[in-house]
Amino acid sequence: MSENKITLGKTLRDARIAKGFTLDDLQQTTKIQKRYLIAIEDQNFDELPGDFYVRAFIKQYADMVDLDGAELLKQFDSALPSTQTQEYVDKVNENNPETRSQQRKVDDRYVKLRRTIPVVGIVIVVLVVLVGIWVAASHNGSSTKKDNVDSSSVSVSGSSNKTSSSSSSKSSSTSSKSSSKKKTASFKQLSTTTSGSTWEMKNAASKPKVALSASGSAWASVTVNGATSWQGMLSSSTSHTMTIPSSATSVTFKFGNAPETKVKVDGKTFDFTSATATSAASSSSTSDTTTTTSSSTSTTSQVQTVTLEFK
Repeated sequence: MSENKITLGKTLRDARIAKGFTLDDLQQTTKIQKRYLIAIEDQNFDELPGDFYVRAFIKQYADMVDLDGAELLKQFDSALPSTQTQEYVDKVNENNPETRSQQRKVDDRYVKLRRTIPVVGIVIVVLVVLVGIWVAASHNGSSTKKDNVDSSSVSVSGSSNKTSSSSSSKSSSTSSKSSSKKKTASFKQLSTTTSGSTWEMKNAASKPKVALSASGSAWASVTVNGATSWQGMLSSSTSHTMTIPSSATSVTFKFGNAPETKVKVDGKTFDFTSATATSAASSSSTSDTTTTTSSSTSTTSQVQTVTLEFK
């Protein structure tokens, strides 16, 4: 028993000396008081603060001088106090530098983590705010550009509206004229007799203008709505122009010398003689039975009645 105790203390002392450590060095490193270290080397375990410190201090001592503390405790187990209690195990772990170091590392990590989480949270919040500001600024910038474009478009459209309003009045009159020009007046024969003919005029103006002229001496009259509006003589140097009221649905012309008379309605030549000439030719052929009858018919056929209906 005594040999084992001396061997345990001597083993620890020899290992310390081999490592070049002094008792002061071990005290600073292991935080075990120097007098306890001396007591361990001298096998005076009674001088330690408690039985559970004996194994803990021996294991720390052995580990610091590069000995296997657990194996050393097992080898000299019979020479050591038997204090295999939970308190002993806790004290061993508490006094073990590696255990304390690991625990300190865990604690430090936990403290750092607790300190880092708020910082990370603040950084995330700041980033979200900055991103939101950037998105809002971009949206406002695009809206401002759009508003500027819209306002410029409004101003341009306003000026263009003024121009278009002035031009629209001109274009309306022009379009009305062009539309009237596009609606070309046309004449269509409805019926014909020996004394005249009836015609239809499409696309006439609301107030048709009638121009009468003659290549020689001719008499003519114009009747509107059953009343004579004008009658007189026409010649190569004398003509007559008149406007037919919008209420008139038709106008009746009487020509004393139809072949010499020319009529224009809204600037378009009204060739009424194309029908009356045929009618006169057939009339003259049937009246050739007697000279007296032919003469009277020839004289009467010179007065032609032409009715023009407006559609």
